[in-house]
Amino acid sequence: MVETRTLKNGLRVIVKRMEGLLSVTMGVLVGTGAAYETDAEDGLSHFIEHVQFKGTPTRTAFEISDAFDALGAQVNAFTGKIVTCYYAKSTSERTRESFALLSDLFLNATFPEEELAREKGVILEEIRMDEDSPEDVCLYLLSRAAYGNAGFGRNILGPAENVKGFTREDIFAYKKKRYVPRNIVVAFAGNIGIDEAMALAEEHFGSLEDLPLERREACAAWHAEALFKHKKTEQVQFALAFPTVGSEDPARGALQVLNTILGGGLSSRLFKRVREELGLAYSVYSYTSFYPAAGLLGVVAAMEPANAQKAADAVREVIETMKRDGVTEEEVSRAKEQIKSGNIFSQESTSSQMLLYGRTLLEVGSVYDMESRMREIGALTRGDVLAALDRFLDFKKSASATVGDLSAPIRI
Repeated sequence: MVETRTLKNGLRVIVKRMEGLLSVTMGVLVGTGAAYETDAEDGLSHFIEHVQFKGTPTRTAFEISDAFDALGAQVNAFTGKIVTCYYAKSTSERTRESFALLSDLFLNATFPEEELAREKGVILEEIRMDEDSPEDVCLYLLSRAAYGNAGFGRNILGPAENVKGFTREDIFAYKKKRYVPRNIVVAFAGNIGIDEAMALAEEHFGSLEDLPLERREACAAWHAEALFKHKKTEQVQFALAFPTVGSEDPARGALQVLNTILGGGLSSRLFKRVREELGLAYSVYSYTSFYPAAGLLGVVAAMEPANAQKAADAVREVIETMKRDGVTEEEVSRAKEQIKSGNIFSQESTSSQMLLYGRTLLEVGSVYDMESRMREIGALTRGDVLAALDRFLDFKKSASATVGDLSAPIRI
């Protein structure tokens, strides 16, 4: 059972009741992230997410983490392109105490100067760590190739120079614009009912001032560039992306089926051809990414420099063969079953359900409908997938990124 209600200040609460479980995952989701930042704010959403844990008037940073550990609860947070989420998971009997702690760090963070200075060092190390991960560098470069230097093209971590310069004033100014009740969803999934959840939300968030939300549009214009970064690595990372549609577009289901057939598993065409038959790459896969205002289908491969162009040519060959010959009824049927089972498996995880229902309510303003989603996937035909294949996999519109020890980017 899924229920949602709204506090007087505009903050929304959603509960996915999962009876029979002994745990609850609770989250506070804010509709902001890298895609909404200005150049001066680039990296600020992520910085705030980090320093939000660094103390309140009643608890130090250590006391916050120690209190969660004492309850046997888990706590964490993440920043995305359009959402920032703070969440905890506890046993059902510790839900009240865990939510009180989560609310304290979210609502009452004091951002001590000495903690800000320390955490800047931590984030700078995170930036360096990502730079040491060729796949991360490649995927960031692909975002830039697809969307440019703003909006969905931004790196969530931001540039090091920005991180070094962020101040307490920057934090408070940004939060006043974006961390407002009408841009927040509190989500619960697990062994908890709507009345208990509403009582907790009202107790801790009911007095939050109903400030106006500064409306911002995340730039989603497609750029279709080919970007290259030379890096001394043993493998070359290559990524390719095609523009698709937003998360609420009717074509989304067909794209997910198409993606599964193309590169979604060990029986996918990319895996069988590029890895198993030709032996040109250890890792090769495809994925879809959907936001309300944008979407893409991407392909990622990693291979030794000597095989880089051959592997990219093989990727193109697989896609062009699909476009020429189409897909089979059996492939469509198998892909539909994989997607349906993935949806069902996620229904058994309180963490997955909290994020699924919380994000859907936050991003599109509606309650995720599992039954409707399953019907939609079940009704898809081979013709729907062929239409998506013809409509979206157009190399003239593709963006690409290459990272590795090459003298020039891979041609596609």
